[in-house]
Amino acid sequence: MLRFSARALKWAGMFSTRTGNFPIGIRRGWSDWQKSLPAVLSWANDNGFSVVDLGRNLEDAKAARQSGFHIGSLDLLEWQGLMNADAGARREAVERNTAFIKEACEGGTTNFFCVMLPADPKRARRDNFTDLAESVAALVPSLEAAGGRLVIEGYPGEGALCCTPESYRGLFEHVPSNTVGINYDPSHLLRMGIDPIRFLKEFGERVGHVHGKDCEILTDDLYEYGWEQPATWKKNPDFGASAWRYTVPGQGLTNWAEVFRILEAKNYNGAVSIELEDLNYNGSEEGEKAGFLASAQFLSTC
Repeated sequence: MLRFSARALKWAGMFSTRTGNFPIGIRRGWSDWQKSLPAVLSWANDNGFSVVDLGRNLEDAKAARQSGFHIGSLDLLEWQGLMNADAGARREAVERNTAFIKEACEGGTTNFFCVMLPADPKRARRDNFTDLAESVAALVPSLEAAGGRLVIEGYPGEGALCCTPESYRGLFEHVPSNTVGINYDPSHLLRMGIDPIRFLKEFGERVGHVHGKDCEILTDDLYEYGWEQPATWKKNPDFGASAWRYTVPGQGLTNWAEVFRILEAKNYNGAVSIELEDLNYNGSEEGEKAGFLASAQFLSTC
């Protein structure tokens, strides 16, 4: 598999973790200043980042590599089609993703980020899961041939699959190939009440990419509203809900030093890309740049 070594990527001035020496990068966001890829890459390079996560644009990936960046992950071309109730639509989604994977891997990108949000979240979960497992199994030959890997993030959106230990475990039992892996993001686990350290101990060998994002549990609000019911009068925070909010690393509950210790023990050799979703930083170019840097500075001490 075409993957990069964390130690091979380290050089003077580059952000990396203290434990494991994993390179620290950024996931490109959606705000106005980040819409210009050259501007993002120039700022990232000037500030010690050498890894970037991008969307589905292969030309963007090519430009980033030509600028000396490694691609932490590229979004898989199509997610929901893999869980479409129509078998023909699923086959077409597999074919489009297969072609995309082949072309991307030929260019040097090997991690394909995806979130398993079904086309019809109201459909029975078992039916959506059955179709998902079939589609992912159909992608495995192309992933193995090209040297690629799915890195599935457990974002718990409506009807989401592969966001809990139960559903990750179920997919790995149905599709045992190591080309099917995890984009580890402890913030999503924490908001669901799942221990991110225990999760990593069970599934660490499957981790192909890591997001540097954290979560704060608002304990007083948890008492007031619980996990299940929305608040009647409280306005939810940006990047959060009644009883939790996403934060930069260092301001949430994740023990990052322990995360990196476990990843190192399980021979993880990828990067940590900061995904900035924090009401204290998002919303302005100055704030978002400060958020990326604050995250990297904290993670580099862990």
